[in-house]
Amino acid sequence: MSSHKKNNITDTDMNKIREFLETIQYGSVTVIVQDGKIIQIEKNEKVRLK
Repeated sequence: MSSHKKNNITDTDMNKIREFLETIQYGSVTVIVQDGKIIQIEKNEKVRLK
């Protein structure tokens, strides 16, 4: 098994994740990691219609 490395998460990455989590009401936030680095952050928001 490969050794565990500490992932370097930048302040910019964390701020974007935090922003998505604070502004979403219904949906999901997905973090895509490749080679131990965040390469993409997705926000999928649902709109509830009454």
